[in-house]
Amino acid sequence: MKRCVILLLVFLNIIIALPLAGQVVQRQLKELERKRKDALAQIELINSMINTTKKDATSTLNRIKALGQQIVVRRNYISALNDEITTLDREIRLIDRQVKDLEFELSMKKQSYAKAMQFMSKRNTIYDQLAFLLSAESISQSYRRLRYYKEFALWRRIQSEEIIEKQATLNNKKEELEMTKKSKGTLLTERESERKTLAKEEEKEKQSAQELKKKQGELQAQVKKQRQQADQLNRQIQKVIEEEARRAAEEARKAAEAERKRQAEAAKKGQKGASTQPQRKAESTGGYAMNQAEQKLSSDFATNRGKLPMPVQGSYTIIGRFGTQQHKDHKFVTTENKGIDILVKSGTDARAAFEGVVSKVFVVPGYNNSIIVRHGNYLTVYSNLSQVYVKAGDKVSTRQVLGRIYSDPDENNKSVLHFQLWKETTKLNPELWLAK
Repeated sequence: MKRCVILLLVFLNIIIALPLAGQVVQRQLKELERKRKDALAQIELINSMINTTKKDATSTLNRIKALGQQIVVRRNYISALNDEITTLDREIRLIDRQVKDLEFELSMKKQSYAKAMQFMSKRNTIYDQLAFLLSAESISQSYRRLRYYKEFALWRRIQSEEIIEKQATLNNKKEELEMTKKSKGTLLTERESERKTLAKEEEKEKQSAQELKKKQGELQAQVKKQRQQADQLNRQIQKVIEEEARRAAEEARKAAEAERKRQAEAAKKGQKGASTQPQRKAESTGGYAMNQAEQKLSSDFATNRGKLPMPVQGSYTIIGRFGTQQHKDHKFVTTENKGIDILVKSGTDARAAFEGVVSKVFVVPGYNNSIIVRHGNYLTVYSNLSQVYVKAGDKVSTRQVLGRIYSDPDENNKSVLHFQLWKETTKLNPELWLAK
């Protein structure tokens, strides 16, 4: 008896656990599908950079960069497919187990129902039932026998409905199993296709690298020009930061001087000179002196590290990483990126990564229009804009559009936002601050 109870408890636990496991797998599948779609959107974006109309060294280098990024994203896409196929295998095993459990339950119900029907068939006629009732030794026993017939009729109807329902559930699970197997088959076919495409892209990258070797002189000149333009942009940003720091320091000095005079006047009159206004404070020597509102804004910005929204609308892919980048085939091609470069669709707007105040709007060759937004002693920079929707002094909110990202007509309308993040005069890696 004890063994039967243990077996029954184990069976019940399995019945309860299987649907919960199925829910977990479904959530995993949805997340994997989202990642796969994101990777596919990035692949479509990068395709716009690969087939450029110009054949100069810069375009060739950009094509190689795009192919390199495409290969990385393609591998991620294949990895996502592998993960999804593995998860589908788990779901297939779960559904298959559910089907077997349902078949077992249905079989047990049918057997129980058949035995009951077989037993009652011996008293199936109205005469048998009437004789059974009249043969009772007392009225109360007769009443119990009548109630037994009624309860049995109710049980039979319920059992019949449950068998029909269980059969329908079993059929649905079998259909779900077939659909899941088909989904797996589709993903397997897609994975094989992606692997072939990846091999072609790797070959294209090699060919483009060979082509670029013939243009090294031209490329060196272009890289030097781009470096000069980047230096000019960074000098302009540095200048704005230093000017604002000096201006804030001067405001703090004047406010402190005015406060000292007020305190001195109060002392002459024998009054206590309580402070009448909050003072600007800098976190470090020579840093930007913030008022109370700016201090709170800076604190809020720091709290949102890793959670800031992307500074672009719609689908995107990062094609330029922060820091020093060495080209794998051309040792003389080294870039020093002070921010990140984000590839987007043509016609995309840049948007504020956090609330703040527009410090400066300016133009630098190679980067078109640029916008600096201050968030306390943090600053975000949005460069390579063809149109600007804000002006210096404007307050902006998180995700507010700031301007239209420039589309290069010579390179299939390639649209890239150059995005930087600073704290005082220290450049930070934006990817560590943005939400994934």
